[in-house]
Amino acid sequence: MDYRTSRAWQKADDLAVAVYEASRSFPKEETYGLTSQMRRAAVSIAANIAEGSGRSTRKDYLHFLYQARGSLREAEYYVHLAQRLGYIDEGTGHNLRVSADETGRALHGLINHWQEQTGKTI
Repeated sequence: MDYRTSRAWQKADDLAVAVYEASRSFPKEETYGLTSQMRRAAVSIAANIAEGSGRSTRKDYLHFLYQARGSLREAEYYVHLAQRLGYIDEGTGHNLRVSADETGRALHGLINHWQEQTGKTI
């Protein structure tokens, strides 16, 4: 399976790019703090989808999809925090939340598909 054809991966990739763009203007003192954490979480979503697609079993792939979902929740919190701290404005925060919601819906669909394939639900 080519992970790049997955809608969930495409949305996650778009979110990662948007997070990088939004975090460019964060204060210098956040380079190793919130900037790094937010970027790492956003990149981890798409990376886990990609890594899972290369695993040998459906169960393994599903595990990585759950990891991606956890990283998405983490990234959503960092967007919230960045907005509360005044590092991003309301419009940027809204756009990032919309992108995260789209990613989450696509990821949820992918997880449901593979849960059905493995007979596993969480």
